[in-house]
Amino acid sequence: MANDKTFDVDVVIVGAGAAGIGAARRLSGKGLSVWLLEASQRIGGRGWTIDLEGIPLDMGCGWLHSAEHNAWRAIAEEQGWEIDRRPAAWDKHQPHPHFSDVEQGEAHAAFRAWHERLMDSPPASDRASDALDPQSPWNGYLQAMSGYISGAPLEAISATDYNAYERAATEHNWRLLRGYGSLIASQLPTDIGCRFAAPVERIDTDGSGVTLSTPMGTVHARAAIVTVSTNVLAGNLIRLPTALDDWRHAASCLPLGCDEKLFFHIDGEVDLPTEQVIIADPRDADSPVFYFRPLERPLVETFLGGRSAHRVSLEGPAASFDQLSTALLKLVGSDAMKHLRPLASSAWSASTYIRGSYSHALPGHAPQRHKLATPFQERLFFAGEATHHDAFSTAHGALASGERAASEVLAVLQPAASR
Repeated sequence: MANDKTFDVDVVIVGAGAAGIGAARRLSGKGLSVWLLEASQRIGGRGWTIDLEGIPLDMGCGWLHSAEHNAWRAIAEEQGWEIDRRPAAWDKHQPHPHFSDVEQGEAHAAFRAWHERLMDSPPASDRASDALDPQSPWNGYLQAMSGYISGAPLEAISATDYNAYERAATEHNWRLLRGYGSLIASQLPTDIGCRFAAPVERIDTDGSGVTLSTPMGTVHARAAIVTVSTNVLAGNLIRLPTALDDWRHAASCLPLGCDEKLFFHIDGEVDLPTEQVIIADPRDADSPVFYFRPLERPLVETFLGGRSAHRVSLEGPAASFDQLSTALLKLVGSDAMKHLRPLASSAWSASTYIRGSYSHALPGHAPQRHKLATPFQERLFFAGEATHHDAFSTAHGALASGERAASEVLAVLQPAASR
């Protein structure tokens, strides 16, 4: 049954993830009435920390990427959050029963060679896969890396887009002991009203403002900032006017990849490595990666990308844990497996209001990030990691995009306050 209640506010922010919180922070204290409409029942979006058995688990973003210029790192430092600054274990040689030191060196060299070809001589097709060496025995390894980096195979990755990220990124990727999602969720200003379980079902615009239809009623606003994921924006959850077809098309060219995490708990004393990353099968493009005892915690954090991550949605976490247990058994042996039990699983692609992990541009479509970030009629503004030109796929890119969109709103509604 439709709700006939109506509400009037100055600004509506659609989505309470990192971008929505960035917009809220920028609009806070400016004398505007601001509502944040969140479809789910929590703050943070793809930044989500849960606490199980006293251990904070980041089910989504977990690394302060490019930490030197990551605004979340600065926020964490200002507020006294403890940061672990050790280098990640991803690129280190690791003991592996089926992946010798020599083979690891060859695989890492193959990745570097592909990376350099992509950066120095981007293929005319703009397909990242066209920079692969067709004779290399390590292309499966490179495809597996693409699954973790982008959530999609290299055939679906724009070289231009990939290079923009790499040129801006640094090698410092740090972690928050209390969880990245916890930090993000803690930053909603107290003067911004958040309405949970309030999915926006329709957006209309006219010369005077924006009308948003929700289950709780209709909200009229002078301006709105839309921060929903590209898969949601390109889909049918939100009805948009035909004038926004170009924005919907841009979102479809910047789809979310598929990445999932599954955690095993390590029970008792057992000889398992600490802060080590081990790929299950380096020649398999769908291979999972196991991060043993991250931050010295009794966990095996498992990363799935691309097709292997899709299987979590299709087959469910129980089947995925069974498959991962089989892969782990080959790596650690039956005695160690007795100490591992399933603890938690993400399901981002199955999440109605997210539908994936983070965006990548399809070949030839990197400029769509700029299009998606363009305001419509100075009434409807867009933010989210997919709108950032070189920090897409990151929480700090999302934060910056929210701040940018809020500044655009202030320039229209309160020109003096935007300075």
